[in-house]
Amino acid sequence: MPSFLKNHPFGVEAFFESSTVLAFAVPKEELEPLIPESLALDLFEAKWAFVAVAMVETSGLRPKGFPKIFGRDFFLIGYRIFVKYRTSAGKRLRGLYIIRSETDKRSMGFFGNLFTHYNYNQTDINIEKKEGHKIITSEKSNFVLDIQENQENISLPKDSPFPSWKEARRYAGPLPFTFTYNERKREMLIIEGVRSNWEPKPLKVNRYRSEYIESLALKDIVLANAFVVNQIPYYWKKGKTDPWKKEENFKGY
Repeated sequence: MPSFLKNHPFGVEAFFESSTVLAFAVPKEELEPLIPESLALDLFEAKWAFVAVAMVETSGLRPKGFPKIFGRDFFLIGYRIFVKYRTSAGKRLRGLYIIRSETDKRSMGFFGNLFTHYNYNQTDINIEKKEGHKIITSEKSNFVLDIQENQENISLPKDSPFPSWKEARRYAGPLPFTFTYNERKREMLIIEGVRSNWEPKPLKVNRYRSEYIESLALKDIVLANAFVVNQIPYYWKKGKTDPWKKEENFKGY
Protein backbone atom coordinates (compact mmCIF):
# COMPACT_ATOMS: atom_id res chain seq x y z
CA MET A 1 0.00 0.00 0.00
CA PRO A 2 1.21 3.58 -0.67
CA SER A 3 3.02 4.90 2.39
CA PHE A 4 1.13 8.20 2.34
CA LEU A 5 -2.02 6.34 3.42
CA LYS A 6 -0.52 5.93 6.90
CA ASN A 7 -0.27 9.71 7.35
CA HIS A 8 -3.89 10.20 8.48
CA PRO A 9 -5.05 11.14 4.95
CA PHE A 10 -8.52 12.28 6.07
CA GLY A 11 -10.28 13.63 9.14
CA VAL A 12 -11.83 11.15 11.58
CA GLU A 13 -14.61 11.62 14.12
CA ALA A 14 -15.78 9.54 17.08
CA PHE A 15 -17.60 9.69 20.39
CA PHE A 16 -15.76 8.97 23.61
CA GLU A 17 -18.13 7.10 25.90
CA SER A 18 -15.38 7.20 28.51
CA SER A 19 -11.69 8.09 28.59
CA THR A 20 -9.64 7.12 31.63
CA VAL A 21 -6.01 8.25 31.76
CA LEU A 22 -3.28 7.43 34.24
CA ALA A 23 -0.11 9.52 34.07
CA PHE A 24 3.15 8.23 35.52
CA ALA A 25 6.02 10.52 36.48
CA VAL A 26 9.51 9.41 35.53
CA PRO A 27 12.88 11.19 35.92
CA LYS A 28 13.58 12.76 32.54
CA GLU A 29 16.79 10.80 31.98
CA GLU A 30 14.81 7.56 31.85
CA LEU A 31 12.37 8.67 29.14
CA GLU A 32 14.81 10.55 26.89
CA PRO A 33 15.85 7.39 24.98
CA LEU A 34 12.21 6.64 24.08
CA ILE A 35 11.55 9.74 21.98
CA PRO A 36 13.05 10.86 18.64
CA GLU A 37 15.59 13.66 18.42
CA SER A 38 12.99 16.02 16.97
CA LEU A 39 10.92 16.06 20.17
CA ALA A 40 11.55 17.32 23.69
CA LEU A 41 10.03 15.95 26.87
CA ASP A 42 7.28 18.06 28.45
CA LEU A 43 8.75 18.46 31.92
CA PHE A 44 7.38 19.40 35.32
CA GLU A 45 9.80 21.32 37.53
CA ALA A 46 12.58 20.57 35.01
CA LYS A 47 12.85 17.05 36.44
CA TRP A 48 9.79 14.93 35.82
CA ALA A 49 8.71 13.56 32.45
CA PHE A 50 5.42 11.68 31.95
CA VAL A 51 4.16 8.54 30.27
CA ALA A 52 0.40 8.02 30.18
CA VAL A 53 -1.86 5.01 29.81
CA ALA A 54 -5.20 5.89 28.21
CA MET A 55 -8.20 3.55 28.22
CA VAL A 56 -10.84 4.81 25.82
CA GLU A 57 -14.30 3.39 25.12
CA THR A 58 -15.06 4.73 21.66
CA SER A 59 -18.19 4.56 19.53
CA GLY A 60 -18.99 5.62 15.97
CA LEU A 61 -15.41 5.99 14.73
CA ARG A 62 -15.58 6.93 11.04
CA PRO A 63 -14.21 9.36 8.43
CA LYS A 64 -15.41 12.83 9.33
CA GLY A 65 -18.70 13.69 7.67
CA PHE A 66 -19.73 10.06 7.10
CA PRO A 67 -23.10 8.91 8.52
CA LYS A 68 -22.99 7.13 11.89
CA ILE A 69 -23.95 3.85 10.22
CA PHE A 70 -20.36 3.66 8.97
CA GLY A 71 -18.94 4.04 12.48
CA ARG A 72 -17.12 1.37 14.46
CA ASP A 73 -17.07 0.80 18.23
CA PHE A 74 -13.90 -0.32 19.96
CA PHE A 75 -11.81 -0.12 23.11
CA LEU A 76 -8.32 1.35 23.07
CA ILE A 77 -5.41 1.08 25.46
CA GLY A 78 -2.80 3.62 24.40
CA TYR A 79 0.63 4.40 25.78
CA ARG A 80 1.90 7.96 25.19
CA ILE A 81 4.73 10.24 26.31
CA PHE A 82 4.09 13.95 26.94
CA VAL A 83 6.28 15.94 24.55
CA LYS A 84 6.85 19.32 22.89
CA TYR A 85 7.70 20.19 19.31
CA ARG A 86 8.74 23.39 17.54
CA THR A 87 7.63 23.57 13.91
CA SER A 88 9.76 24.78 11.02
CA ALA A 89 7.84 28.07 11.28
CA GLY A 90 8.83 28.43 14.94
CA LYS A 91 5.44 27.57 16.41
CA ARG A 92 5.59 25.68 19.70
CA LEU A 93 3.24 22.74 20.11
CA ARG A 94 2.49 20.53 23.07
CA GLY A 95 1.32 16.99 22.53
CA LEU A 96 1.82 13.24 22.74
CA TYR A 97 4.23 10.72 21.24
CA ILE A 98 2.67 7.27 20.88
CA ILE A 99 4.78 4.27 21.87
CA ARG A 100 2.14 1.52 21.78
CA SER A 101 -1.55 1.03 20.92
CA GLU A 102 -3.86 -1.89 21.69
CA THR A 103 -7.46 -2.52 20.63
CA ASP A 104 -10.06 -5.22 21.18
CA LYS A 105 -11.33 -5.23 17.57
CA ARG A 106 -9.57 -6.88 14.64
CA SER A 107 -11.13 -4.40 12.19
CA MET A 108 -9.83 -1.43 14.19
CA GLY A 109 -6.37 -2.93 14.20
CA PHE A 110 -6.47 -3.47 10.43
CA PHE A 111 -7.73 -0.03 9.46
CA GLY A 112 -5.76 1.71 12.21
CA ASN A 113 -2.54 0.23 10.87
CA LEU A 114 -3.57 1.04 7.30
CA PHE A 115 -4.17 4.74 7.91
CA THR A 116 -1.89 5.53 10.88
CA HIS A 117 1.58 4.80 12.26
CA TYR A 118 0.17 3.75 15.64
CA ASN A 119 1.01 0.04 15.21
CA TYR A 120 -2.13 -1.39 16.76
CA ASN A 121 -1.95 -4.74 18.53
CA GLN A 122 -5.11 -6.76 19.08
CA THR A 123 -5.87 -7.80 22.64
CA ASP A 124 -8.77 -8.86 24.85
CA ILE A 125 -10.59 -6.33 27.03
CA ASN A 126 -13.00 -7.02 29.86
CA ILE A 127 -14.89 -4.33 31.80
CA GLU A 128 -16.65 -5.14 35.07
CA LYS A 129 -18.56 -2.82 37.37
CA LYS A 130 -19.46 -3.76 40.92
CA GLU A 131 -19.91 -2.02 44.26
CA GLY A 132 -18.69 1.33 42.99
CA HIS A 133 -15.63 -0.14 41.28
CA LYS A 134 -14.82 -0.20 37.57
CA ILE A 135 -12.34 -2.93 36.70
CA ILE A 136 -10.65 -3.09 33.30
CA THR A 137 -8.60 -6.20 32.56
CA SER A 138 -6.79 -7.86 29.68
CA GLU A 139 -5.47 -11.38 30.03
CA LYS A 140 -3.38 -11.21 26.87
CA SER A 141 -1.79 -7.87 27.80
CA ASN A 142 -1.52 -8.75 31.50
CA PHE A 143 -3.31 -5.52 32.33
CA VAL A 144 -5.44 -4.63 35.37
CA LEU A 145 -7.00 -1.36 36.46
CA ASP A 146 -9.37 -1.04 39.41
CA ILE A 147 -10.77 2.45 39.92
CA GLN A 148 -13.31 3.87 42.35
CA GLU A 149 -16.25 5.57 40.67
CA ASN A 150 -18.36 8.49 41.89
CA GLN A 151 -16.09 9.38 44.78
CA GLU A 152 -15.41 12.94 45.92
CA ASN A 153 -12.55 14.60 47.84
CA ILE A 154 -9.98 12.35 46.23
CA SER A 155 -6.35 12.72 47.23
CA LEU A 156 -3.48 12.69 44.77
CA PRO A 157 -1.54 9.41 44.54
CA LYS A 158 0.83 9.01 47.47
CA ASP A 159 4.11 9.65 45.60
CA SER A 160 2.80 12.13 43.02
CA PRO A 161 5.18 15.04 42.32
CA PHE A 162 2.23 17.40 41.94
CA PRO A 163 1.32 19.64 44.89
CA SER A 164 -2.33 19.85 43.82
CA TRP A 165 -4.87 18.54 41.31
CA LYS A 166 -4.67 21.89 39.51
CA GLU A 167 -1.05 21.25 38.52
CA ALA A 168 -1.82 17.59 37.81
CA ARG A 169 -4.61 18.59 35.40
CA ARG A 170 -2.01 19.95 32.96
CA TYR A 171 -0.86 16.39 32.41
CA ALA A 172 -4.31 14.83 32.14
CA GLY A 173 -4.47 14.47 28.35
CA PRO A 174 -5.35 14.21 25.65
CA LEU A 175 -3.27 17.13 24.42
CA PRO A 176 -4.09 19.02 21.22
CA PHE A 177 -1.47 17.29 19.06
CA THR A 178 -0.05 13.85 18.39
CA PHE A 179 3.33 13.44 16.69
CA THR A 180 4.95 10.76 14.52
CA TYR A 181 8.51 11.28 13.29
CA ASN A 182 9.82 9.96 9.97
CA GLU A 183 13.56 9.69 10.57
CA ARG A 184 14.40 8.85 6.94
CA LYS A 185 12.57 11.89 5.56
CA ARG A 186 13.35 14.00 8.64
CA GLU A 187 9.80 15.22 8.87
CA MET A 188 7.17 15.30 11.57
CA LEU A 189 3.59 14.15 11.05
CA ILE A 190 1.27 16.30 13.17
CA ILE A 191 -2.31 15.25 13.95
CA GLU A 192 -4.54 17.78 15.68
CA GLY A 193 -7.45 16.64 17.82
CA VAL A 194 -10.50 18.79 18.50
CA ARG A 195 -12.89 18.30 21.40
CA SER A 196 -15.40 20.27 23.51
CA ASN A 197 -16.59 20.14 27.13
CA TRP A 198 -13.40 18.38 28.19
CA GLU A 199 -13.50 18.51 31.99
CA PRO A 200 -11.44 15.66 33.50
CA LYS A 201 -12.46 14.48 36.95
CA PRO A 202 -9.91 13.05 39.41
CA LEU A 203 -10.03 9.32 40.06
CA LYS A 204 -9.01 7.10 42.93
CA VAL A 205 -6.95 4.16 41.71
CA ASN A 206 -7.26 1.08 43.89
CA ARG A 207 -4.99 -1.21 41.90
CA TYR A 208 -3.18 -1.27 38.58
CA ARG A 209 -0.75 -3.34 36.60
CA SER A 210 0.54 -2.99 33.05
CA GLU A 211 3.00 -5.53 31.70
CA TYR A 212 3.96 -3.13 28.93
CA ILE A 213 4.85 -0.35 31.38
CA GLU A 214 6.86 -2.86 33.39
CA SER A 215 8.69 -3.93 30.21
CA LEU A 216 10.07 -0.41 29.84
CA ALA A 217 12.15 -1.06 32.98
CA LEU A 218 11.72 2.46 34.34
CA LYS A 219 13.35 2.39 37.76
CA ASP A 220 11.83 5.44 39.47
CA ILE A 221 8.34 5.54 37.98
CA VAL A 222 5.43 6.71 40.20
CA LEU A 223 1.73 7.18 39.60
CA ALA A 224 1.22 10.95 39.30
CA ASN A 225 -2.49 11.37 38.56
CA ALA A 226 -5.64 9.69 37.23
CA PHE A 227 -8.55 11.39 35.47
CA VAL A 228 -11.71 10.42 33.62
CA VAL A 229 -14.02 12.17 31.15
CA ASN A 230 -17.31 10.86 29.81
CA GLN A 231 -19.59 11.49 26.82
CA ILE A 232 -17.30 13.61 24.66
CA PRO A 233 -17.56 14.18 20.88
CA TYR A 234 -14.09 14.18 19.32
CA TYR A 235 -12.45 14.45 15.93
CA TRP A 236 -8.98 14.41 14.43
CA LYS A 237 -7.97 16.64 11.54
CA LYS A 238 -6.17 15.34 8.49
CA GLY A 239 -2.48 14.83 9.23
CA LYS A 240 0.07 17.47 8.25
CA THR A 241 3.79 16.98 7.70
CA ASP A 242 6.44 19.45 8.80
CA PRO A 243 10.12 19.35 7.76
CA TRP A 244 12.51 19.15 10.69
CA LYS A 245 16.07 20.43 10.70
CA LYS A 246 18.39 19.91 13.61
CA GLU A 247 19.85 23.07 15.03
CA GLU A 248 22.79 23.47 17.35
CA ASN A 249 21.82 22.92 21.02
CA PHE A 250 18.19 22.46 19.99
CA LYS A 251 16.05 19.43 20.64
CA GLY A 252 12.51 19.96 19.45
CA TYR A 253 11.48 22.91 21.64
